[in-house]
Amino acid sequence: MKNSFTPTLPCMCANIRRAARAFTQRYDEALRPLGLTITQFTILQALSLAGEPMQGELGEILAMDSTTLTRTLAIMDRHGWIAKKYGADRRERRLRLTRAGESEFSRAVPYWRSAQETVRKRLGKQRWDELTKLIKDTASMLAD
Repeated sequence: MKNSFTPTLPCMCANIRRAARAFTQRYDEALRPLGLTITQFTILQALSLAGEPMQGELGEILAMDSTTLTRTLAIMDRHGWIAKKYGADRRERRLRLTRAGESEFSRAVPYWRSAQETVRKRLGKQRWDELTKLIKDTASMLAD
């Protein structure tokens, strides 16, 4: 049974992390039939939009720590969804989707859209738009 009382915590970070976990659970549940997590989907999505970023650039795009990104990329590499191209310095790694990665991304989009639509309906268009703008602005302000 879900707790109907959700206290507002005095820490902004704690409240945002709690909301992020609720979102993550919703999207993970939608993607579960594919054996995919929202973190993996997000990386597939980012690579489909960003082309061939270096691993560090991808981490910056997603505001994801290096350890989590490396661990998730290793899983995705084992599935054959990504390819790494090393630069002159082996620390430089450019990433791209493979055909299998493009296929996995395409296969997952309808599941992601379903979760997206459920969340959008629950929030309503105005709150969805406000929250989207607030999150984007906040991430930009705090990235400095």
